[in-house]
Amino acid sequence: MSHPSGTVIHGGGAMGGYDIIGDVHGHANKLEALLKAMGYRHTDGAWRHPSRTAVFVGDLIDRGAQQVETIDIARRMRDAGSAEIVLGNHEFNAVAWATEDRDNPGQYLRKHSQKNLDQHAAFLQQAEENSQLHRELIEWFKTIPLWLDLKGLRVIHACWHQESMDALHDLLDDGHLTPELVAAGSRRGSAEYNAIEVLLKGPEIQLPDPHHYIDKGGVRRTKARQRWWDPEARTYATAAHIPKGSLTDAGLPMPPLPDDPVTETNLPIYADQVPLMVGHYWFTGAPSALTPWVTCVDYSAGKGGPLVAYRWSGEDTLHTDHFVST
Repeated sequence: MSHPSGTVIHGGGAMGGYDIIGDVHGHANKLEALLKAMGYRHTDGAWRHPSRTAVFVGDLIDRGAQQVETIDIARRMRDAGSAEIVLGNHEFNAVAWATEDRDNPGQYLRKHSQKNLDQHAAFLQQAEENSQLHRELIEWFKTIPLWLDLKGLRVIHACWHQESMDALHDLLDDGHLTPELVAAGSRRGSAEYNAIEVLLKGPEIQLPDPHHYIDKGGVRRTKARQRWWDPEARTYATAAHIPKGSLTDAGLPMPPLPDDPVTETNLPIYADQVPLMVGHYWFTGAPSALTPWVTCVDYSAGKGGPLVAYRWSGEDTLHTDHFVST
């Protein structure tokens, strides 16, 4: 059923709890190893656990060499009732890439630029762009909810932000994408675009001049992800989430950010004491909870890191020893 804000609420069905799995990015071998390590077994066409349910945080696709295999595992598990899933920004981008822009004939909602193609090439190649399989997978992506409320546990790809959720309410279909939402959410500057950016990519703050860094894709960034999970993070030094070891365009270590208050207003902050799981942020090192109520399960599996899961069994606060990785 749907919450008035569009939240898909599920109850029951996971007697032993939920296993929240990070961004797989086309690495089916890592996924199968992680499922085995958590006691899942492949029976009757799908991976299953006798008492637990897996939850994927999105970004099944792009980067890895096993795109179709990864989707097949998650899809079969969802169909069998042994898994849930929320939409990642890569799945949203895949839908927009494949959807013609009705307002601009011959164009697509996600621009077919070289940069976007490079990011999406592994999926397009393995799904054989414009094939029946490709079209079928795009339609399946549209059935994935943007977030889940699992009665005591929340799951979203990048940021739980009620204002952004409410902005999408009228264009959601039981929590899922609609053609209208894909179109509106692809138009830079629209309320829906801004909401999708926050929910699926995370809010950003403008860095004070001349601070910048080069991201993992070689792009010069003058904005940084906001550490919305930390209610005390109100200065540039504390609020900016910048990957460790980031360099400037001169190849030098990025200098420390100032302790000055962030000038943007209405920054999203997660103040609810309800456990929340996200992916997206490419963490490295030993997995650990970000706060007693928020954790990220993306530890860069798509770039050679481990695939990580958090095993939630109803606890009100999160514990570092509940992580599993392969």
